[in-house]
Amino acid sequence: MAESPKEPKPELKSPMTIDELIKVIPHRYPFLFVDRILEVEERKRIVGLKNVTINEPYFQGHFPGHPIMPGVLIIEAMAQVGGVLLLGGIDDHESKVVYFMSLDNVKFRRPVRPGDQLRFECEITQIRGTVCKMRGIARVDGDVVAEADMAAIVRDR
Repeated sequence: MAESPKEPKPELKSPMTIDELIKVIPHRYPFLFVDRILEVEERKRIVGLKNVTINEPYFQGHFPGHPIMPGVLIIEAMAQVGGVLLLGGIDDHESKVVYFMSLDNVKFRRPVRPGDQLRFECEITQIRGTVCKMRGIARVDGDVVAEADMAAIVRDR
């Protein structure tokens, strides 16, 4: 029996709409925190957006009368953008998942509020096998609101 041809390696294109993005990462509502990918340099860097609206469910309790996006969700959104970069260039990415292993040098510079648009820039700093280190920065209107060094591993689901 003849061997079937190998699937071509997926190519990340930019910009990526939400429809294209959800074909790459497994996250779904209410835990999908990326709305669009603006730029991709495969295995180097990525830029993504999150539009922060008052309709986010966490604003009911964080904090009533003073809505602030939880810092852990800003970092989660940053990690999801990084996950798109890692998974997007892998054969058979539907059967893979990215697990974040560590966060270092996490800093929050100012609160993120409804109406803000988060711009995430993630850059790969090191790849060894299936482990990757990245530097992520989140900005609102050009100002840094959060930053982190992240380590992740790609595994079978």
